[in-house]
Amino acid sequence: MMTSLKKKIKNPLHSVINSNGMNMGTVTKLQNASSQDDKFVYAMLETSEKGITDTTAEERRLKFGINELQHQKAPKRLMQLLKAFANPFIYILLVIAVVSFVIDVWLPSVEDRDFKTVIVVSVMILVSALLRFVQEYRSNSAAEKLKSMVKTTATVFRKFTGKKEIPISELVPGDIVYLSAGDMIPADCRIIQSKDLFVSESMLTGEALPVEKSHFPIRNAEKKQPTELNNVCFMGTNVVSGSATAIVVATGSYTFFGSISRSIVGERPETSFDKGINKVSFLLIRFMLVMVPLIFLINGLLKNDWAEALLFAIAIAVGLTPEMLPMIVTANLAKGAVTMSRHKVIVKRLNSIQNIGAMDILCTDKTGTLTLDKIVLEKHLNVYGIEDDEVLKWAYLNSYHQTGLKNLMDEAVLEHADLHDYLKVEEQYIKVDEIPFDFQRRRMSVVLKTHNGKHLLITKGAVEEMLELCTNAFDPGDDRSLHIENDSVVPMDDMMRKTVLNTSKKMNEEGLRVLLVAIREFDSSHPLTYSVQDENQLTLTGFIGFLDPAKPSAKPAIEALQKLGVGIKVLTGDNEIVAKKICNDVGIPVQHVVNGIDLEKMTDDELLQQIDTVSVFAKLNPLQKVRVVKALRGKGHTVGFMGDGINDAAALKESDVGISVDTAVDITKESADIILLEKDLMVLRKGVIYGRRTFGNIIKYIKMTASSNFGNMFSMLGASMFLPFLPMLPVHLLVQNLLYDISQISIPWDKMDEEFIRKPKKWDAGSVSRFMLFIGPISSIFDFATFAVMFFVFKANTPEHQTLFQSGWFVEGLLSQTLIIHMIRTRKVPFIQSWAATPVVALTSLIMVIGILIPFLPFAAALKMQPLPLSYFPWLIGILTCYCLLTQLVKNWFIKKFNSWL
Repeated sequence: MMTSLKKKIKNPLHSVINSNGMNMGTVTKLQNASSQDDKFVYAMLETSEKGITDTTAEERRLKFGINELQHQKAPKRLMQLLKAFANPFIYILLVIAVVSFVIDVWLPSVEDRDFKTVIVVSVMILVSALLRFVQEYRSNSAAEKLKSMVKTTATVFRKFTGKKEIPISELVPGDIVYLSAGDMIPADCRIIQSKDLFVSESMLTGEALPVEKSHFPIRNAEKKQPTELNNVCFMGTNVVSGSATAIVVATGSYTFFGSISRSIVGERPETSFDKGINKVSFLLIRFMLVMVPLIFLINGLLKNDWAEALLFAIAIAVGLTPEMLPMIVTANLAKGAVTMSRHKVIVKRLNSIQNIGAMDILCTDKTGTLTLDKIVLEKHLNVYGIEDDEVLKWAYLNSYHQTGLKNLMDEAVLEHADLHDYLKVEEQYIKVDEIPFDFQRRRMSVVLKTHNGKHLLITKGAVEEMLELCTNAFDPGDDRSLHIENDSVVPMDDMMRKTVLNTSKKMNEEGLRVLLVAIREFDSSHPLTYSVQDENQLTLTGFIGFLDPAKPSAKPAIEALQKLGVGIKVLTGDNEIVAKKICNDVGIPVQHVVNGIDLEKMTDDELLQQIDTVSVFAKLNPLQKVRVVKALRGKGHTVGFMGDGINDAAALKESDVGISVDTAVDITKESADIILLEKDLMVLRKGVIYGRRTFGNIIKYIKMTASSNFGNMFSMLGASMFLPFLPMLPVHLLVQNLLYDISQISIPWDKMDEEFIRKPKKWDAGSVSRFMLFIGPISSIFDFATFAVMFFVFKANTPEHQTLFQSGWFVEGLLSQTLIIHMIRTRKVPFIQSWAATPVVALTSLIMVIGILIPFLPFAAALKMQPLPLSYFPWLIGILTCYCLLTQLVKNWFIKKFNSWL
């Protein structure tokens, strides 16, 4: 059996990767090493207590690779640059550039060539691609930073050469290593011997308290997650105190840390913004592919001039493309980033602004986000479970006088410094001896000489171990205040023991970490060499309960996010009891809780079915967090992930919007899209609001331009079919487009209605196409009305009078396009229920005035326009008023039918 097991798990290179990204060979190896005695572990890893020889180490290095985090090399710069151009946005712009080159440069004579459009579009293409290239190039440096974190040495014991320092990269499975306070764990190891070993695993689990580690086998290890194995240490974690001898089980990318490294390199998954913008871009391309050939055929068949028909079709294709789209999107995102930076939200990747607005699920760690990230003494109760300052007194004396490692719980007790002077800690109590903490006892004691000369042993430790040593308990009576030992003593009978255990259980259910405090008095004649044997016949004083409490700001912030339609899911490395307690404190409804072991057993389909009903995921390892984020995105959610530890880096990259804080580790900040200058969800709420405002302004532009261009195309098509001349000259179209584009520059400064901000917003290509089909043709109705007025009323119906016709349609077309900005920007009635922001009102008004004045200006003749008769303007006012009224009616019908607008 031993031989077959060794063969099965000896070489992880041939083993599979499980659903959480962990190498199954490594998991099996760690579990087997954890569950068995030392001799089995030596045999399994083909080593001994004297280690392996240098020759064997060299052979294993060739087999397993060097002990470094293997990472995929970033593609060469040139390849990254070329890939940056692979984007539907850029495809549209390239089509425009080619078309513009043909029409403006290739076909005209040398003196008529015009490079303006080609240059502008080429600059747009370059700017867009270079921005993308820079972002991706920067994100690839994340793996390098992770790799550089583990460049150090380890103390190893090798056969024949003995103890020596070697670079961590030279370690192999089977090596014997020595660990002491301050060391970084050099690989995934099984502890063989240990003394008072505490290891900080916060980089893996996110939890602040160091973990106790020991060398005893864990017989049911196969039922536990690797991070729950307390005789195993993981690469990259740190020894806080104590010492140990350990055997290397896994190295390099087969370690737990290595699996995180693999998950944060490579291309970032496509986010909600990328998918949305691609859908809208492809929608516009599809419209062009359908409409342009259709127009070409209709014009060619009606006028029998195929060359003219081709040029007209190409002009229509250019008209159908919102050429300002990349610039407006970038301007909106940049404006959003600047605004957010004033509110303590730094945007690293511009696209993430829309994603934070679209976010409908926020996954967050518990520690430091929902909690203070600080252990506090929450309760000090007597044996009956009632607050009692006497218990606090004993706990304070114990923590103050101990000289060993003061852990976070001791520091929490010592926060009550007001007791120091009251108790006269240094005058009334002189330290005589100390019995330090160890894992077998799970307690520590100090011995103090009191003012009456007697010796007082004060012990604190884990509930079960302490209870076995207590023969009595203090009956506090009615006096709960601080006093000098005058409580009566009662025996620790079965009834009292049951009371103590019930109180302890109740405190545990509240998420508290519970210790018992007990005392024993000795005569001054007792020898000063106190030992573990003296820790008996203790008198129990009561309980002390510790907690990383909820932040006061967390509850209102979560309520505010929930009002904005953002659901909160807690993904934590801590246990489910603590997580549930904090969730209840901050107002996150706890429906179902799934822990890491349950998640490991779930298939992807089972996870997808259950994920919407689970609000807390507890005891998760870093790669399980990634799996949860993937599953949520698979259900169509836009997922934000907030974290600050290395254990969060992979999940941050997998999410639509990764959110971190400026105090986070470098690797995490590198993986994040947005960095908060305060670790506070209220700051994030502001980010969500600005994200939705920014997205609203982008979608306004897309819907305005797409519907307006679609309407113009119908108008041009109808006019070209029935008029003996062109309805508008290319120069008129150019000036009209230029003025319209200028009027839209102010959109990033516009406001959004409160109703729009309340719900998460996503890209919806179907909504854009519906908008084009229903709203676009409205402008064509009034364009045709203008044609009729110019043709029949003002008799501009021959080629000799075409300038008057073209001037009349130029003014009506520009004013109707500019007015539509105010009609489309809100669900409400514009100018009555909702006003645009001042810059929008000012700029659109200015453009309308300029549009009306152009035919009357001295250079009008150069633009082939002429002054319009005053009798034209009542018709213009009537047409525009009817246009606004009909648009509002259609808008009301559209909202009622499709329950959406922007």
